[in-house]
Amino acid sequence: MIKFSKKDLLFSIITGLTAGIISWRIFSFLGVPTLGLPGHPHALLIIIIPILWILGVNLGYFLGKWISFFNQLGKFAAVGFTNAAVDFGILNLAIGLTGVSSGWQYSMFKSLSFMVAVTHSYIWNKYWVFNAGKSGQGNSEFTKFMTVNIIAIIVNVGIASFVVNYIDPLNGVNENVWANIGAVIGSAFSLFLTFAGARLIVFKKNDSNPISQIQTPEVR
Repeated sequence: MIKFSKKDLLFSIITGLTAGIISWRIFSFLGVPTLGLPGHPHALLIIIIPILWILGVNLGYFLGKWISFFNQLGKFAAVGFTNAAVDFGILNLAIGLTGVSSGWQYSMFKSLSFMVAVTHSYIWNKYWVFNAGKSGQGNSEFTKFMTVNIIAIIVNVGIASFVVNYIDPLNGVNENVWANIGAVIGSAFSLFLTFAGARLIVFKKNDSNPISQIQTPEVR
């Protein structure tokens, strides 16, 4: 049975801190309400998110006792949400610097932010989620990963751009918030594509049965 290791703890904290810091800055940029709390309540995300990541990875291992698919899913979810934070962070940085939140420039910003997140994703999936650090496939593996994500980026940017450019903001939300809503919807679709592609194509060697036979070595 695979158990939560020191490596899992360290990587959960690192990815959680990354997601927490970026989310804090995004919430501040978008002016997300603080619900009347004093100080800088959004900064609490720096503490809350790493805890959630630790709990999520543990939950994956717990469910993996019955369906081994979940052993990787918990870690993949933590990495996936962190990638989303990186994606949104760069997107909002570009919007903040240029003041542009729609049109072809938005699609360009979204493409750039997603590509940076893809590189971040490859590193974490290779060395943590799928434990493929010694696979020896190098360029071939990265090429397959990039191919999967090229498809994902088309879906991600296409859906996000459609929502932002062709659907009027709902409930009177401002353009910056609507730009992020579009990004969330696009990322949700691409998340499923990248996980399926990573399991069945890129890191298939670590998964003899794509449904229920996941054997990830424990690292302590």
